[in-house]
Amino acid sequence: MVADDQMADKATITLLLADDHQIVRQGMRALLETEQDFRVIGEAGDGLEAVRLSERLRPDILILDLMLPGLHGLEVIRRARKQAPHTRIVVLSMHANESYVLQALRNGAAAYVLKDCEAAVLITAVRQVAAGYRYLCPPLAARAIEVYIEKHDALADPHEALTPREREVLQLTAEGYTSAQIAARFFLSRRTVETHRANMMRKLGLRTRTDLVRYAMQRGLIPPK
Repeated sequence: MVADDQMADKATITLLLADDHQIVRQGMRALLETEQDFRVIGEAGDGLEAVRLSERLRPDILILDLMLPGLHGLEVIRRARKQAPHTRIVVLSMHANESYVLQALRNGAAAYVLKDCEAAVLITAVRQVAAGYRYLCPPLAARAIEVYIEKHDALADPHEALTPREREVLQLTAEGYTSAQIAARFFLSRRTVETHRANMMRKLGLRTRTDLVRYAMQRGLIPPK
C-alpha cells in the first residue's frame, strides 16, 4: 500500500488504485498522473485493503480490478459504496462478459472499462464519473447501462442472500484457505467459520467443497483452474 500525505486542491480528482499486480498499478499511476488535475493518493493490492483505504482516504474515484485476492472486486464495490459513499468506482477489467458487467453495475460501479482499451479511454472514464455520469467503454457501450441493470434486477440471484461474512468465507475457501486460517484472519472461532460456510452452501444449494470451488469459478470469484 502506498498513500500520499499531501492535500490536493479543490480542482484535483483524487484516485485510489486497486490491482493485485504492482507493475499494473505503477503503469496506471504513471498514465493518470500525466493529467494535471489527477492525483493518486493510494494503492491497494487486495480486496480487503481496497475497502479499508476507500473508507480511510475517501478518494473521489476508486479504479478497481475485479480479480483481487482476499475479497473479489464485486464485493469490494458493494462494501465501498456503503462505507465510502462519496467515492465513485471505475472497474478496469479484462473480463467483457455480460455477467461481470451486470454485477458490477448493480453493485454500484459507475463505469466499466476493459483493459485492452486505449489508455485515453480510462482517462475519459475517470472524467465522466467525476462529473457525475456513468460510462461504458466503446466495446460495451452499444448496450445501454439501464438495460444491464434492469435485466439483472429481474433475475433471482441466491448470491444476493449471502451475508458479507459468508461471501468472505466463500471467497477464501475457494482460494484454498482452511477453516483455521480463515478463523485466524478474521479473529473468529473455527466453529463460527464452519457455521458461516454451512449457511452459505445451504443458500447456494452446494453440497461439497468441489461444488463450492466450481461455483466460485463460474461466478468469476476465482480464475478457472
